Amino acid sequence: MAHPYAGLTPEAVLDACADAGLRPDGRLLALNSYENRVYQVYLDEGAPVVVKFYRPGRWTREQILEEHAFALELAGREIPVVAPLLFDNDTLLDSGEFHFAVYPRRGGRTPNLEKPEVLEWIGRFIGRIHLVGAAEPFRFRETLDLNSFGTEPRAWLLQHAAIPADLLPSWKAVTEQALQLVAACYERAGDVRLIRLHGDCHPGNILWTDYGEQQGPHFVDLDDARMGPAIQDLWMLLSGDRPAMTRALSDVLAGYEEFMTFDRRELHLVEALRTLRLIHYSAWIARRWDDPAFPAAFPWFGTARYWQDRILELKEQIALMGEPPLSV
Repeated sequence: MAHPYAGLTPEAVLDACADAGLRPDGRLLALNSYENRVYQVYLDEGAPVVVKFYRPGRWTREQILEEHAFALELAGREIPVVAPLLFDNDTLLDSGEFHFAVYPRRGGRTPNLEKPEVLEWIGRFIGRIHLVGAAEPFRFRETLDLNSFGTEPRAWLLQHAAIPADLLPSWKAVTEQALQLVAACYERAGDVRLIRLHGDCHPGNILWTDYGEQQGPHFVDLDDARMGPAIQDLWMLLSGDRPAMTRALSDVLAGYEEFMTFDRRELHLVEALRTLRLIHYSAWIARRWDDPAFPAAFPWFGTARYWQDRILELKEQIALMGEPPLSV
């Protein structure tokens, strides 16, 4: 059967925009997104807009509206988050089987995370995001935890025979051991506070500008916003060896703690969350394989080499989770 996105033709995109009251001039540009379909749409008058068509069946209407409300709340506090535009007081529009939203276009480049002042600047804004996020919980969005990002996706991969038979025993053993250690990391961290998060705060979702009113970082794509520990929005800014990650963490927290107290117990979760992301990512690709965009974008997925690399990656994570946490 054809994937739902097969019906999202350029004509359908332009018609949806016109029905919303926009005046597209006929030009559109597909932007880099796999989970959803995102287009830059040029208008007869004014700047282009970015239109996001949500993947059918992924989020409920209530979950998407909660994401939008969070983005608007942050933007209302003058935090540089790109929030959806309002159409007769609605942020979520419908066209056929698709929910879609319209955003202002915001340009920028990937931030230079080698500079301490850049990390501190980003840390200040994440601290402000978390200050707002801690004020009240999400009611409908999911929670990032051992089950949602580890146990459940592992079970799905096993149930759907996604791993080659000759590598299955090794993969089962290494994922089982990895999740046991993730649970141990959570136990060492204790009862950490869960707050509303950006959820996917990697450098690609932070755009940097060097001039004008938008100088500095701004945050895009809250599609993965959920409840979770604060460190989830910080650890993806850390890379390299242990000394490099320690320096980067210190720089980020120098800005973050101007607005939000950071619970040092959450440092036990850095490698645990990285491990969960690795397992979840494999299941994410496998679950989307009926979408033609995925085989085209990930042609190496499912090969023996792919799963061998994942097994080695998880063995490295097992070793890292046995080490003391980062310190500041």
